[in-house]
Amino acid sequence: MIRIDEFTGRNVAILGLGRTGLATAQALVAGGANLFVWDDNEPMREHAQQAGLNLSDLSQRDMSDLAALIISPGIAHSLPKPHHVVKLARACEVPVFGDMELFAHQIASLKPDNRPKIIGITGTNGKSTTTALVTHILRSAGFDAHAGGNIGRAVLDLPALKAGRVYVLELSSYQLELTRALRCDVACLLNLSPDHLLRHGDMEGYMAAKVRIFDNQKTTDLAICGVDDEHTSAYLSELATRAAPLCPISASTCLSRGVFVLDAKLIDATGASHRQVTDLSQAIGLQGRHNWQNAAAAFAIARHFDVPEQEIAKAFETFTGLSHRMEPLGQLGNVRFINDSKATNGQAAARALSSFSDIYWIAGGQAKEDGLQPVLPFTDRIRKAYLIGEAQKPFASTLNGHCEVKLCEQLDKAFAAAFADAKQAADCDPVVLLSPACASFDQFASFEERGEAFRLLWQNAAGDL
Repeated sequence: MIRIDEFTGRNVAILGLGRTGLATAQALVAGGANLFVWDDNEPMREHAQQAGLNLSDLSQRDMSDLAALIISPGIAHSLPKPHHVVKLARACEVPVFGDMELFAHQIASLKPDNRPKIIGITGTNGKSTTTALVTHILRSAGFDAHAGGNIGRAVLDLPALKAGRVYVLELSSYQLELTRALRCDVACLLNLSPDHLLRHGDMEGYMAAKVRIFDNQKTTDLAICGVDDEHTSAYLSELATRAAPLCPISASTCLSRGVFVLDAKLIDATGASHRQVTDLSQAIGLQGRHNWQNAAAAFAIARHFDVPEQEIAKAFETFTGLSHRMEPLGQLGNVRFINDSKATNGQAAARALSSFSDIYWIAGGQAKEDGLQPVLPFTDRIRKAYLIGEAQKPFASTLNGHCEVKLCEQLDKAFAAAFADAKQAADCDPVVLLSPACASFDQFASFEERGEAFRLLWQNAAGDL
């Protein structure tokens, strides 16, 4: 746990008692703060009480005695409209921020020699895989590296701050928009496509939140930015004027400077010449062009920490990937099954579709802002689409004339139909791919639950053979 000493003897309120809120409460209690905690969800409140926290309905108390209100990332503080407790706090001029800002303040209070290293990774897609991959590489090289933030453990639940320790943080736009003081020794923006626009107002607001990751960097730090989409590519010129040296990355373009991957060959162009470092076709956990971008970012980060190229290449090959992210489940007969439930928007699904040739595609759920437009260039790879959830009819309309479609409503029906068709096909390499291009909340509690349901269907099918 990372203890927060900033509010010793002062009153602090926490709104939201999930993973982040509970870790924040423990960190503040350890630092001697007086806590008032609340969650609108009754089961969350009960869980907090079981953890020894005292509840206080923040909507019913005077906020003027608070030194700060700490809110969980999912709680709206501005758009589409602020939570009523946030309104009350601001009316009393109480600062409102999140756990990442607490972390940043605690880091800033340390003497330079005691400061750990901070790696921040953000982007619309790929940030979880890149965070896990960087942590895997650094640990393989002997670093005391720990991943957290928007993945796995909340940042304040990570091991205590100390010199030499490395924190590899996945940072969401929700976290970044509430953060002002964070300085990343390495800051990485992988890509940007429309997402969470209700929360941020528009694409400009979403991008403004994401690029906060580069704030406060110094000349000794490193800024990494993808160039494979129009938004990050356009931002490069501004980023080049910042203090930190810039390393562009790409999975589709030969760069004059930076790190890029073409045809699975990772090229280091950060020096005087271009050199091939490794062939990613041998890295089972990094299949697909989107994972090539993740690998390029991870390579640049690891080299900043002086990890030898050979050790990075070896770590690529031993990286097994993350569940629900282009996860190979196995093969039944000649049919492969890929669990990409984390693909919750069209751009993420397009990246998965670009990785295979004979696809029996399961998609649908609660549609995001970008819909299916990003996948249309890859519909020649889709042998048939099996659509589920709220988006099945709109998606069927979009795909009309591009590929054959079957409305299935439920995941189990889609799985059965896709497997039956794939088994009977004459394709060379049939793949049943769950890559929904949608959020899961119409039928599942999370993308993880949806992915586990797909895994269970595959296991049951394997058991029947």
